Formats: sequence, structure tokens, C-alpha cells
Amino acid sequence: MKVFPFKIPKSNEEAFLYQEDREFVFYDKYHQHEEIQISLIKKGEGTVLVGDTITEYEKGDILIMGINLPHVFRSEETENQSLSVMLTIFFSKNAFGKDFFDLPELKKTNGFFKDIKNGILIKNAPSSIKRKFDKFKNANSFDRFIIFFNLLKLFDQADKQPLSNSVYDKPFTDAEGKRMQMVFDFVMTNYQKNITLQEISEIANMTKNAFCKYFKVRTNKTFFQFLIEIRIERAAKLLIKNKELSVIEIAELCGFNNISNFNRKFKEIKKKTPFEFKNSLSNP
Repeated sequence: MKVFPFKIPKSNEEAFLYQEDREFVFYDKYHQHEEIQISLIKKGEGTVLVGDTITEYEKGDILIMGINLPHVFRSEETENQSLSVMLTIFFSKNAFGKDFFDLPELKKTNGFFKDIKNGILIKNAPSSIKRKFDKFKNANSFDRFIIFFNLLKLFDQADKQPLSNSVYDKPFTDAEGKRMQMVFDFVMTNYQKNITLQEISEIANMTKNAFCKYFKVRTNKTFFQFLIEIRIERAAKLLIKNKELSVIEIAELCGFNNISNFNRKFKEIKKKTPFEFKNSLSNP
């Protein structure tokens, strides 16, 4: 299957497609699709890379992807390798008619469609939202329509955060998708090692100068900015999950050989030093 574009198997007669993913690893290919995606994480945890940003997700979170928003899920490996479960509603805005959401009664939905351009994360979604997902599965077409608009109302009231700061606004070609996939896979597997520009350029099958320009245009940041953010996100996760590890040990596990540099970069991204971040977990 081609990485770009990814086609959601929905018939023209359906306004919605409901899908349940029960996998050890969710669809881990960097992809985009024309349908808007609303996903509830029922079980499992991991990371999602959207546009230029990597974000941790866990059980109870809602993730919403806008039209043609590039993203990739990476389920977290666990000792017992239990299944991850994600419930998803796919829909196309135009499935309701070209001007449907321009009706005066639906003007309030404009904010939703604007927000999801860069993706939305709702941490630990309210039970009212989770119940709607459970009902959606077995509902008939008419009831799904009602549930969907109830969900939009609940999303408007929920605390949200963007999944990405910047998004490349042109559809990726298949070749571009495969290239970015190779780069992301390599980084996520080897972030703790010393990755050189020569090495990652060869992975992308480009010259160093061409790769730097290519990556910056598509992510709005340099490759090494991206690599540092990956390392800091992994460090934050270790600070949360492995409290027996020292900050120095975590820095080394995440590819930082200089503790001062680690502390500085961590504070730039997380607005707290690693020690402050770790202490805030014990004293909320």
C-alpha cells in the first residue's frame, strides 16, 4: 500500500466510517487522508507525530486530525505486549453538502474546523465524550448523525491543545511520503545515538544541503531541532515512567552527552528544568 495518499475505504453513500483498531502497533506509516479523523484511545499509549510536533498519547485521550494532515502513530512497546485499542470516526466535511456548515445554525462549528487544521488533542477526555463513542458503534445512520453533532458540541466545550505548530500545506507525493517515513523511522529507532547529517541524508537518499532545505520546508524546523525535540519528549516520558532513574541517566539514555546542554534544551521545550519537571510529578 502506498504511504501517500492513504485512502479511507468509505462508500459515497456513507457520511461516516467507524473503525476499531486492535493492534500491538497502530498504523505506523507516515500518511495523510482527505477525511477528518476523530480517534479515542481506549487502551494503550505511545506517540503521534503530526506535522512538525511529536506528542505523547495514552488511554482516554482524543486525537483529531484535519484534512490531509500528515501524521504517524507509534504505539509504545510494553513488557506483556498487550493490544492497543483505538476507536475512530472518519468523515468528510463535504459529505453533508457543500454549504451545509455555512448554515447560520452551524456557524459555531467554524472554530472546530479551524482548530483541527493542525490537529487537536483532548487529554483524558470527559466520560460524556467516551460514552458517545460507545453509542456510535451500533447506532443507525440517523442516530449517528445526532451523536456526531453532540460530539462537536462537547469538543467545543473541552480543554484542547494543538497537535502541531506548523503543517506543510501541500499534499505529499508518494515518493515524499516514503522519504519522510524512512527519516522518521530511523530517528525514532536511533534517537539515543549520535546521528550525523551525513548519515540521515544518506537515509533520505539526498545530499546534505538538499536534505536540510527539504526537511526545513516540510517541518518548519531544522533536522537537529526535530531530533532534540524527539529526545526531550522521550526524556520526559522516562521521568514520568521510570522515577528510579536519575536525571543524568535519562539524559544519557536519550542521546545527551552533556548534562548542561540537556538541562538547557529541556527547559526551552518544557518550560521547566528536568529536576523541576520530576519534582512536579511528585508534588502536583
